[in-house]
Amino acid sequence: MKRIPRPRILMALAVLLAVGGGLLLYNPLGQSGGQAIAAGESGPVFVADGYAIRGYDPVAYFTEGEPVAGSPQFEAEWNGATWRFASAEHRERFLADPEAYAPAYGGFCAWAVAEKGELYSIDPHAWKIVDGRLYLNYSESIQRRWEQDIPGFIELGDRRWPEIVEGS
Repeated sequence: MKRIPRPRILMALAVLLAVGGGLLLYNPLGQSGGQAIAAGESGPVFVADGYAIRGYDPVAYFTEGEPVAGSPQFEAEWNGATWRFASAEHRERFLADPEAYAPAYGGFCAWAVAEKGELYSIDPHAWKIVDGRLYLNYSESIQRRWEQDIPGFIELGDRRWPEIVEGS
């Protein structure tokens, strides 16, 4: 039997641990507490701790250019989920045209929808507006991966989203 040199074995183990460890950090929806899927008319919506997109104001991404936590004072129901807003004005803007402000893919991770065809949670700080549409991702590192081919991931995500909606 041919013996494998020790450095090769150690290198292979290091690679396996790095890849496996990274996968363990990337949890699909439902593997940590407080997350759920709201069944809306326009498809599933990512909900954490009872609120769409973790309680962040979807309008603020467009008006403030950054994620802003919503307030319990300014809530609205839309598409089977409770949404929070930073102000009454933001709530009214959203209710006047929710499709303009609601994130793509129900607020689920844009990269996971495109790459895996699956629903993963998001970090409200991992975001980008592309052609007037808000995209959220699981983490800032996944966001960087998504940004390597935004048009390709959007095209693939747009193709896969109807299948996900149909299956939910």
